[in-house]
Amino acid sequence: MCHIVIVGSGITGVTSAYELIKKGYQVTVIDRHLYPAMETSFANGGQLSACNAEVWNQKSTVLKGIKWMARKDAPLLLNPSFDLHKYAWLVEFLGQIKHYQENTRETVRLALLARERLFQIAEQENIQFDLEKRGILHFYHNENDFKIATQVNDLLCSGGLERHAVSADEIKQIEPALTGKYYAGFYCPKDATGDIHKFTVALAKVAERLGVKYLFGYDVMDIKKQEHAVSIQYQASIENMQSDAEQIETLQADAVLVCGGVGSYQLSHQLGERINVYPVKGYSITINLLDQHSVDVAPWVSLLDESAKIVTSRLGKDRLRIAGTAEFNGYNRDIRADRIQPLIDWANRNFNISTKSCVPWAGLRPMMPNMMPVVRQGKNERIFYNTGHGHLGWTLSAATAAMISEKIASVHPL
Repeated sequence: MCHIVIVGSGITGVTSAYELIKKGYQVTVIDRHLYPAMETSFANGGQLSACNAEVWNQKSTVLKGIKWMARKDAPLLLNPSFDLHKYAWLVEFLGQIKHYQENTRETVRLALLARERLFQIAEQENIQFDLEKRGILHFYHNENDFKIATQVNDLLCSGGLERHAVSADEIKQIEPALTGKYYAGFYCPKDATGDIHKFTVALAKVAERLGVKYLFGYDVMDIKKQEHAVSIQYQASIENMQSDAEQIETLQADAVLVCGGVGSYQLSHQLGERINVYPVKGYSITINLLDQHSVDVAPWVSLLDESAKIVTSRLGKDRLRIAGTAEFNGYNRDIRADRIQPLIDWANRNFNISTKSCVPWAGLRPMMPNMMPVVRQGKNERIFYNTGHGHLGWTLSAATAAMISEKIASVHPL
């Protein structure tokens, strides 16, 4: 039986494992953590958002980033300290501005495919993950921002998205929980929200029952390409205190699939390639709705405030997820109070709920300079990649997992 080893058990690694085991492959997943979905797939914004498929490669984004550099609470924050990887990534990002429209349309196409596939998987495997199919509502605070957004909406719709303009009154009708003043917005009725961590953990258990083997608590130390196989050397991670940390073990496979999130940059370097993933930090808070009033008046429709770049998702009866910001600060995972407080303040401005109980989180989005995921075979016929999904891993993973499994099957048929 053809054996595929997957590095990483986030949303892309687990969905890929599921697709491959369903095709009949032997699958082993290696992850440094003791459980699946413990990094970027732990507490993101929760949106399955084809409507958020616009890539960031625009001059206006760059100008805003420069303008915001002096603000600690800015939606986009760039640490100006020199780092060769960061500035090389930014140069490549600028070079992709000319592909803005085509990459946005392609992202919409992938997101629509992924949405359909994820719903199928959830139904077939009876996965409960606080799914809400109530659409996503974008709102704007002034006429100028709305006019600019109208052009973006036309581009998104040209890629196949169903999304239409709504007035200020319609915004309040769609989501009565909103308490602020808004100029206008756009509503995408077929988008959805859900708990990425719940989904990934549940799907990992499904895949395990189907035969996927998980090696949790191990770091991949080296991947050696051989003529008829791949040799993966791994060692107990710091989290895996029960194992002998000095012992290096070896696993043989027919191919390796890299789903390593922000670690994919280093893994590709080991393999003699350059997958230019850069970690872009995002923050979230999970508001525990502890009183009945907050439960009753918290929003159910998912929201996106374009000026603040903040999103919301209702995760069951008693949780509200609020997420946003983009921070270029290397592999730093610190949860900064000055980045969390704007999320709390935003919640207090827009809703009449208690924010007494808020759980903060920070995660690193694995972003490519063109904002497009890497879903392809490497230079070697035994190396494959499904990584670099940026802020849309939850939105795109079901499609890219199916795509990479088809690619592996074409190169290594059973």
